[in-house]
Amino acid sequence: MHRRTLFAATLLPLPALAQDRYPTRPIRVVVPFAVGGITDVVARVMAEPMSITLGRPLVIDNQGGAGSTIGAAVVGRAAPDGYTIMVGSVGHTVMDVLYPAFPFKPALDFVPVALLGRQPFVVAVHPSIPATNIAAFLDWMRAKRGEANFGTAGIGSTSHLSAALLKTMAGTDFTVVPYRGTPQAVTDLTAGRVDFMVDSQTLLAPLIADGRVRGLAVTTPVRSRLLPDLPTLNEAGVAGYDASAWQAIYVPAGTPLPIREALEAAALRGLADPAVQRRLGEIGVDPFADGSAAAAQAYLGAEVTKWAALVRAAGIRGG
Repeated sequence: MHRRTLFAATLLPLPALAQDRYPTRPIRVVVPFAVGGITDVVARVMAEPMSITLGRPLVIDNQGGAGSTIGAAVVGRAAPDGYTIMVGSVGHTVMDVLYPAFPFKPALDFVPVALLGRQPFVVAVHPSIPATNIAAFLDWMRAKRGEANFGTAGIGSTSHLSAALLKTMAGTDFTVVPYRGTPQAVTDLTAGRVDFMVDSQTLLAPLIADGRVRGLAVTTPVRSRLLPDLPTLNEAGVAGYDASAWQAIYVPAGTPLPIREALEAAALRGLADPAVQRRLGEIGVDPFADGSAAAAQAYLGAEVTKWAALVRAAGIRGG
């Protein structure tokens, strides 16, 4: 009996055997943005508790550029075996619209396994800009007739799409200055080489506190815990404005369900850890009430619809 059982086991497909033992080696976590941006920070916070749960290290691999398509392509081409995953954000929802030649479809070629967190972005200007509130800032931009310089982490990034939504809703215009990552754009904002940004409160809040940049408003319908004195754009007169940065874990389509469930369980266990919650709270990230794969599928589907419609209507192209 023992010999027959052992022989039968050797006939099982190798992927099934590997799947039962998953994971047996380190897991590569592709972050399609530069080091130091909010998505990178969240990925690094989550890697530690997930590594403990899964029993193998999660290794961050920053593959920034081209509206997050470089990193996404790495994951799209990877074997669907759970050893290459991605922490993506808003830009992931519009890659195929921005870049028609991009060979993958966000809704078909990638499967979300967990929602991690979301946070408001901040509309911030260099102190030389003669505007101390959103109404004055919008008037200033209109007077500049498209010459105001907007620094962003890249075409199609969360920062760019959030600013494009403001442009559409407020009837303004500006010149987009794309950078490889948020830290580089912030450096030029503080130096006055770009006029404004709509980006992560994690990076901008300390600069607002010491007067190196001026915060005007946040992008979410409710005020930020990190910057409670700043109004929302909705409060400041841009009625109905709502944009959040968020992070989610994706795997390539075709990844077996047990592997997806293992990653989902590790993420949810990490998010339930009070220490992780404190670390996320310190950088202004709010976990979703339901971070499950099912909730991720529904939420991200709505985000694809929202942002793809904006990109098409605004005629945004990634090159």
